[in-house]
Amino acid sequence: MIPDPTAEIKQIRHQLGADDDFDLNRIFARIQRIQEESGRKCVRLPARKPSDNKAMHRSREAERSEVDNQSSPPG
Repeated sequence: MIPDPTAEIKQIRHQLGADDDFDLNRIFARIQRIQEESGRKCVRLPARKPSDNKAMHRSREAERSEVDNQSSPPG
């Protein structure tokens, strides 16, 4: 049976975080420095634009709300 590596991964992650006092900015800076020092090409993707957050499937409540708004004559 193959041993579960989860405990070892968590222990390594904890040690790496402790090396930088669990400061995300320091951890990120160290990762970037390691990437640059490696000499390997790192892919940098452009920032993603936030979506307009429209639902893929409309709920019945949203459909009812639109019908109610359309059927009411103004004033």
